[in-house]
Amino acid sequence: MAKSADAAIRKAGWEQFPHDADIGLRGFGATPAEAFEQAALALTAAITDAPVEARTEVEVQCEAPDLELLFVEWLNAIIYEMAVRHMLFGSFAVRIEDGRIHGRLWGEPVDVARHAPACEPKGATYTALKVAQSPDGLWSAGCIVDV
Repeated sequence: MAKSADAAIRKAGWEQFPHDADIGLRGFGATPAEAFEQAALALTAAITDAPVEARTEVEVQCEAPDLELLFVEWLNAIIYEMAVRHMLFGSFAVRIEDGRIHGRLWGEPVDVARHAPACEPKGATYTALKVAQSPDGLWSAGCIVDV
């Protein structure tokens, strides 16, 4: 068991995939929480290629009856915080328990000249929504985000 967990840890990461005018995001990790964190990094990478400094910490909480719906709630909580605080986030910590996320986001105010935002995400959708564990133990979490 430890061997497959070690292999999953080495495969943590994220990807973006095309979807008409929107963007697909997928995170990978040894746990659902790590996959959610990686998908959040993919969200930020869809907006900017510039580094995002961890100047301010923001806490978020969300809940849903299953992991897939919880994933959409997580991404939408981040999108909401970006919009109301005029911030970008570049580091994330997720703890999942009993259908709830206790999340921490670290970021900084948007600097249009430095961050050169490529898009403004409007919301995570249920399109292509999937949170699952592969046979090798790696978790993935992905969906389409409306931009």
